Amino acid sequence: MAKICSTAAELQQKLSALRRQEKRIVFTNGCFDLLHPGHIYTLTRAKALGDVLAVGINNDASVKRLKGEKRPILTELERATVLAALEAVDYVVTFEEDTPLQLIRALQPDILVKGGDWSVETVVGKEEVEAWGGQVVLIPYQTGASTTGLIERVLAAYAEHR
Repeated sequence: MAKICSTAAELQQKLSALRRQEKRIVFTNGCFDLLHPGHIYTLTRAKALGDVLAVGINNDASVKRLKGEKRPILTELERATVLAALEAVDYVVTFEEDTPLQLIRALQPDILVKGGDWSVETVVGKEEVEAWGGQVVLIPYQTGASTTGLIERVLAAYAEHR
């Protein structure tokens, strides 16, 4: 799929060409394991802030380190494919580190977006983005929208069938 980049360098090259056309690049990141309405809300609002939305997703090993042994539910390719199918998302790339700092430094987005469950002070890449004249934007958190909550609802609904 043309929206899924196999490396940060590939995405960097695509974004460089778009910058020459004076496009504003928006970047966000996350695990995006089991997409839910909160993810859709954040991605849609992020896209509205610029011309191009690039999404970095943690690879499977990174999700496991961050979320625990039972995660991710969907593989990195499955998560990338689902994200790439969204109209709001222009590009998806996977990163292996636990934070997207290296990716942010490589891509140098104009706008860095995170969900409102973060504070501006704790957003990884904030100083770097602001240093090159970009901005950090927090999208309001959608209460009750979480992958963990979704997993718990499924388990509760099907516990009696096990």
